[in-house]
Parts: sequence; C-alpha cells; structure tokens
Amino acid sequence: MASPRNPSTLKTPSAVDGMQTFKWEGVNRNGVKIKGETQAANANWLRATLRRQGINPGRIVKKPKPLFKPAIKPADIAHFARQMTTMMKSGVPMVQSLQMVGGGGDNVAMHDLIKKIIQDIEAGASFGNALGRHPQYFDRLFVNLVKAGEQAGTLETMLEKVATYKEKTEALKSKIKKAVMYPVIVIVAAVVVSSIMLIWVIPQFKEVFSSFGADLPAFTLMVIGMSEWLQAYWWIPLALMVIIGYVFKTALKRSTQFQRFVDRMILKIPIIGNIINLSSIARFCRTLSTMFSAGVPLVESMDSVAGSTGNSLYYDATMRMKSDTAQGLQLNVAMQTAQIFPNMVVQMTRIGEESGRLEEMLGKAADYYEEQVDDLVDTLAKQIEPLIMAVLGVVVGGLVVAMYLPIFKLGAVV
Repeated sequence: MASPRNPSTLKTPSAVDGMQTFKWEGVNRNGVKIKGETQAANANWLRATLRRQGINPGRIVKKPKPLFKPAIKPADIAHFARQMTTMMKSGVPMVQSLQMVGGGGDNVAMHDLIKKIIQDIEAGASFGNALGRHPQYFDRLFVNLVKAGEQAGTLETMLEKVATYKEKTEALKSKIKKAVMYPVIVIVAAVVVSSIMLIWVIPQFKEVFSSFGADLPAFTLMVIGMSEWLQAYWWIPLALMVIIGYVFKTALKRSTQFQRFVDRMILKIPIIGNIINLSSIARFCRTLSTMFSAGVPLVESMDSVAGSTGNSLYYDATMRMKSDTAQGLQLNVAMQTAQIFPNMVVQMTRIGEESGRLEEMLGKAADYYEEQVDDLVDTLAKQIEPLIMAVLGVVVGGLVVAMYLPIFKLGAVV
C-alpha cells in the first residue's frame, strides 16, 4: 500500500479501468496548503481518501485529457523498467507496482499500456507474456530477460539489468542524434537564410537598380535571376524535397540492398561515420553482455544482438557469426572472420572466453566505445560551430556582395 504521505500514488485495485486523474487542493493537519494530482475512481473516493490521510480537501477537479495522445518513446520504456525495478526491490507486489508506476507521469498512452498489462496479469498471464503482447514497445531482449528472471526467481535482478541496458542504449542514441543534428542545422540554416534573402530582400534592391541605367555585374544578374526564378517557381524545390524524401524513405524500407548501400556510405562520412561505427560496436558489446548475464545461450542471443546494432553491415556480420558459432567456432574466431570488429574487441572477447568472464569483458568494451562516442560528439560540436558561421557567412555574404557591387561600380564611375 502506498505511503499515507503521498496521496497522489494511492490506487484502488478494483477500479483500474475506471481511473481518472484529479487535481486537488487542501489543508493538512498543520494548516499548510497543499495540492497535487491523484488517480481515483471518482471525486468522492478521492475526497474520502484525503480525509483519512489528515488532509481537509478543498477544490477537486478532473484533469482534462490531452487533445492528442502522446507517443510512447523508448525513453518511456527505459523509465518504466527502472521504476518497476525500484518497486519490486522494495517488496511491492507486481500488480500494485504496475498501478503505482502507471499513476505517475503525464503520458496518457503509457498509462493505457500499463492498464492493458495489468489486465493481462489479472487474467492469469505472466509478466513476461503480458509484455510480449506489445512487441512494438517491448523488444525480444526485454521480454526474454523478464521471462528468464521469472523462471529463475530473479525477476528483480533481471529488471535491473534491463533498466540499465535501456538507459545506456537511450543515452547512446541521444548522442548519435546530437551528432547528426549539427550538419542538418547547418544545411537548414543556410537554406532558410538564402530563401529569405532571395524572396524578400533582393527584389527591393532590384527596384533600385532599375533606375541606374547602367549594366549590372554578372554576379548581380545571376543572383537577381535566381531570385526571380524562386519567386515564380518556389513550389518546384519544395516538391522535389518532398518527393526525394518519400522515395528515399520508401526505398530504405523495401530494398535491403539500398539500405546496405546507405549504411555503407554513412560509415564513410568524416567524423559522423566514425561515431556511427563506434556506436554500433558499443551496442553489440552491451547487448551481448546483457544477454550473457541473463544466462541466454550465445546462438540464441545473436538475433537480439544483430537487431540492436542499428546498422545493416553489423547486422549481416552478426548473423554470419551466429552461423559460425552454431557450428562450434569460438566467438572471438567468428568475430575475426567477420572482419568488421576492431582488434581490441576481438582480443577482449578472447580473454573473456578463456577466463570465463566474457560478460565483464564485453561490458568494459561497451563502456570504452561509449566514451569514445561521447568524446567524438563533443569534438564534432566544437568543430561544427565555426563551420556553421563560415557557411552562413559565405552564403549571406555572397548575396550581400552581389547586391552592393552595382553601388560600388556606380561610385567608381562617378
């Protein structure tokens, strides 16, 4: 049962489906005004509950539902795993832990998902099976580790491993997104500034130049021509961007060869390619280490490990390694055969296999490459800032020079 000092976490197990969120205000025994949000079956039940806790309730209103249901993000699942770990380690029963976790946060979609999980468990399903019915949110690794924990009686330990794995994976993804966003910012900024100049600013100069009665420099004529074309046919580049984006996205989903080509090209991009490469290695090591710690056999682990790498080249290499290890090859030999992993990872894997500490060695390798990714992202941030200034300076400065060249020419003639 929830602590009486925190009414916002109180639940009624019989009313899971009819829960509503209420905002309330009241005064406690010391005369201090307090307020909060609590899930309850109805306002009367909440009012009675607050009184039992020594709070004299005042205003109680139903919290309005959002117009759009927010999406459930991987970070929400990581947070869910960590909260469930804390609850289960504290000795709180499974269903009550889910109710308390479902009552926190503002994500309505997450609340609904937890309600469905509670319904499945109350209908007789295990926690692992209940999670497995929502594969779009709980991947095979998550479900398999939970099932292994339930069978071995170590669910709290497995949940903690899942929570740690999810948190580290999401932190790594966040660093990669940060690295990729910098070049995008440069391109978008240059396009926006150039468009504003060409559509609204340069036409003003054109009217001034028309009264000069002299030939304009070729550079100025070119920029004016670009401005006139963009004003008349602005929809063409916009349509091209939409079409190219749609075709690229569709081809990426439907064509395995195109996806491999794109992944190969990404790895060749300076700095960013190295970040993606190191992050794939870190994910490989982190996932395999987590699977080993759960006692999952090597061959069975490879499917989850391959899917976690985030790159089709590493996916293919991992699946080849699965075939090799199934035939009796050691993991480090299979990694050498794949010819895609750094020598350091291969050597640490060999040491781990020979010493019986493979989980520990893979975890250390994952930590090392995650730190490398972090350092590269910081380096990219430092290098991209002057690049942004240089690109914007060339683009905007070029347009400004084109507009002022006729004025300089007229001044020289005078």
